[in-house]
Amino acid sequence: MRNPVGPVLRMGDEVELIIAAIREDNPGTEIEVTDRGAYVRVQGEEQITVTEQTLRRYLGADYQIRSFGGSMSAFSGRAITTSDSITWQSVGQGKAVTA
Repeated sequence: MRNPVGPVLRMGDEVELIIAAIREDNPGTEIEVTDRGAYVRVQGEEQITVTEQTLRRYLGADYQIRSFGGSMSAFSGRAITTSDSITWQSVGQGKAVTA
């Protein structure tokens, strides 16, 4: 991957479910998962997103996106949060190019 972005998740009971939610929210995007023992790096090229709705399907109806921070120890790229999603994108993506 040239521009990998995504969360670094603390190892725990929910990790596999979170990875499944990220894969579901990013169809057609290769999601690379690297298990480092104490943490798991989840990456996609340029931009990946996870939504509260998908996390709720995997983690329970009462799961709130703001809880995601407790599972995430770090991330690569720029994190853009809304009330119902988190998007990680490469730092250069979304910037206007001027000539």
